Amino acid sequence: MKKFYSFVFVSCMAIAFSPKDGSELDVNTFHKPAENPILKADSSFTFIDPITQKMVQWQKADVFNPAAIVKDNNVYLLYRCEDNPAAAIGGRTSRIGIAVSDDGIHFRKFPSPVLYPDSGRFMQYDYPGGCEDPRVVQADDGTYVMAYTSWNNRTARLSIALSKDLFHWKKKGPAFAKAYHGKFLNTWSKSGSIITVTHNRKITAAKINGKYWMYWGEKFINLAWSDNLYDWHPLIDKGGALKVFMTPRSKKFDSELTECGPPAIVTAKGIVLLYNGKNATDENADPDLPKGTYSTGEVIFDTKDPGKIIERCDTSFLKPSLPHELTGQYQAGTTFAEGLVFFKQKWFLYYGTADSFVGVAVSK
Repeated sequence: MKKFYSFVFVSCMAIAFSPKDGSELDVNTFHKPAENPILKADSSFTFIDPITQKMVQWQKADVFNPAAIVKDNNVYLLYRCEDNPAAAIGGRTSRIGIAVSDDGIHFRKFPSPVLYPDSGRFMQYDYPGGCEDPRVVQADDGTYVMAYTSWNNRTARLSIALSKDLFHWKKKGPAFAKAYHGKFLNTWSKSGSIITVTHNRKITAAKINGKYWMYWGEKFINLAWSDNLYDWHPLIDKGGALKVFMTPRSKKFDSELTECGPPAIVTAKGIVLLYNGKNATDENADPDLPKGTYSTGEVIFDTKDPGKIIERCDTSFLKPSLPHELTGQYQAGTTFAEGLVFFKQKWFLYYGTADSFVGVAVSK
């Protein structure tokens, strides 16, 4: 059967080259395969919730916002799942499930979630809202590092978990718990994009000036550093306030907020960060997009100075265009990217659609 594709036409930046293996990342070549959406909710998946000791249909409501990583010549998605379709947005419990694919498009789900609220020491941060919106990178020693949102229905906290196999995770708690004597422990924080580098077609966490670095933030883009990939120190100004390195822009696709997407990548042009912009809902909105729409853009930072912007695209390269991206839990329309891998000579960008499904865009 002939396959049809939905193409995304953009006006953005030029090609970025990996300094290690010559692979190219050109966001202007991404297209949406006909198989979209590639993951959907499924009420047949159940497990015993460790807090309530009750059977839970843990992905009955929605699945979306996936992290992605290549392991053993397969793509693994770690995706957010919500349990209760009757609850309002923000009132459900989220858990992280895992799925595997040998072609990057057709995935097999595993039966149980791999990261979820439990009765341990971090329950105060994870429950009842759950574990949300993962991004995953690999360290040089093979350890997998997940940056995710802990949501207790009061304050969102960027948290870290570690794993050797993607299936068994050890929570390290809120990323900023130790920095500045806990000053930012109770500050709203989300969306951690750890900077990575490609070497011999393997993408791992990068060290710049002897430290690991992470873009993070939901309204603005902030920056933090770490020596161990789980204790992070946000950059602050002389007055002790968080430094802001990128802000929304009036009349553009990111006029309401700029939120980090997949792990950033060091390239010959600089550090490429794909990020999610929300269009404003007032007079500041981009007139070419519906108000409130989430779409994905690109920014390049200086490798020698990760807080310095070199280039930033004026329009989004990935935006809602398919029916399931324009309707769902978030009806303003959403393409929210969180996973990016180089696989079988192509880039695969995985994203959430309207907080309801998982989609993919593939480079030519």
